[in-house]
Amino acid sequence: MSFAPHHDAQNADQALSVSQLTAQIKGLVEDSFPSVWVAGEVSNFSRPQSGHCYFTLKDDNAQIRAVVWRGSAQRLKFDLTDGLEIVCRGRLDVYAPRGSYQLVVDSAQPQGVGALELALRKLRDKLETEGLFDRDRKRPLPRFPKRIGFVTSPTGAAVRDFLEVLRRRWAGAEVLVIPTRVQGDGASEEIARAIEAANRVQPALDVLVVGRGGGSIEDLWAFNEEPAVRAIAASNTPTVSAVGHEIDTTLCDFAADVRALTPSEAAERVVPSLEEVTASLTDRGERLHGVLRRRVRMARERLAELARRRPLARPFALVEDARRRLDELDAQGRRAAQRIGRDRRAQLAAQAAQLESLSPLGVLARGYSVTTDEETGRLVRSAGETKQGQRLATRLADGTVYSVVASEE
Repeated sequence: MSFAPHHDAQNADQALSVSQLTAQIKGLVEDSFPSVWVAGEVSNFSRPQSGHCYFTLKDDNAQIRAVVWRGSAQRLKFDLTDGLEIVCRGRLDVYAPRGSYQLVVDSAQPQGVGALELALRKLRDKLETEGLFDRDRKRPLPRFPKRIGFVTSPTGAAVRDFLEVLRRRWAGAEVLVIPTRVQGDGASEEIARAIEAANRVQPALDVLVVGRGGGSIEDLWAFNEEPAVRAIAASNTPTVSAVGHEIDTTLCDFAADVRALTPSEAAERVVPSLEEVTASLTDRGERLHGVLRRRVRMARERLAELARRRPLARPFALVEDARRRLDELDAQGRRAAQRIGRDRRAQLAAQAAQLESLSPLGVLARGYSVTTDEETGRLVRSAGETKQGQRLATRLADGTVYSVVASEE
């Protein structure tokens, strides 16, 4: 094979620059793949301060560079991490300065797990870690609420069902409907503001119901978003979450004090049944009457038994016995006093006779006398104890004789 030199020269004159070739490739690739779905595993993930996400999307046999610009990354409902299997939609882009191509991702979701479900799991784990779902935080509902608040859409079937059941069960409660959107972008924030407004109502509400009718997970998603869940957890008023139908479960259900399967069941949980309360009061009244009748019967039997006893049958018998006993004790006392008096008089007479026999007066009665110095009262025992002119007093049995010593012998 031979090549004509002039042809080679002509081809050389028509050679493309690298930029021209890259531009053609860029146009061809980007025009051919304006939108494409790609599945693969995330690796080499990075997210600089710019907020853009860079990673490699790979499978067992190939790989491609990928980027998620910050605006698209903020709309993702899950975090991109190494090893995560995802399905993403984007377009191919050729980066001329490096001569490489990459996938510019507009949206993505985990492979096998929907993005909403993954976002729900992520937020649930976060709030559960903070303790917003703890059982210790749950408060009991008041038994007989007077004022009930209902945060919901005023045009939905939920509020009609709720009011109908409430009217049938307990018509005396006052209901305040706090209107709000219950689905769509921004609905969660509106629900949170409605809950905060309900907590400022005066007079204060006794219980607050937050809910809506059933729907798809997208319809109920506002009750899975952080603002509404945190507002329910922070409510000063005991809350009931009544979102969707029996099979629907939202994060608001976990944060509320009580979960109701439906708005209708919320009405049943919030107020008692008038029929049941009436039946209960009737039953308790009958039991109370029975107890009172038994007690009255027992009291009468006890009173009859007491009436048959001697103190009540003869109420003055004890007084008569006491009076008789008192008379006996008085007679005994008098006899004892007389006996003691006689004994004391006999003892006194004996002692007097004994004293009389020892008394000096008794000696004087037998003819003796006692002489004392009149001035000093000193006893004169002998003539030698006297002196002339001394005045003496001589005690006789029947009187005293005064004398003066005429001379000393």
